[in-house]
Amino acid sequence: MYINVLKSKIHRVTVTQADLDYIGSITIDEELMRAAGMIENEQVHIYNITTGERFSTYVIKGEAGTGVIGINGAAAHKAGVGDLIIIASYAIMDFEEAKTHTPTVIFPKDNKLQ
Repeated sequence: MYINVLKSKIHRVTVTQADLDYIGSITIDEELMRAAGMIENEQVHIYNITTGERFSTYVIKGEAGTGVIGINGAAAHKAGVGDLIIIASYAIMDFEEAKTHTPTVIFPKDNKLQ
């Protein structure tokens, strides 16, 4: 049996840009992506702490060290500049493997690694 478990999480970052006219996705500072073990085009779930909205999209790489968190396309209706969000990714694992899996969770300060 396989189950879907938390793979990684970027906990409590602030949206720095929102672009309704972009094709879609979330732009994440490359340093945050690397630290959380996320890759470009990976599906992520966004949990908006400010509004309670939840949605899924895919990652695009933002410039390293900038702290950029950009909500693009229609999702910009669900999270705006200044909103506090959580970004989570999940992985499908064998049930036994999942029992010992430890997700990578990072806690950036001001959208930067500490």
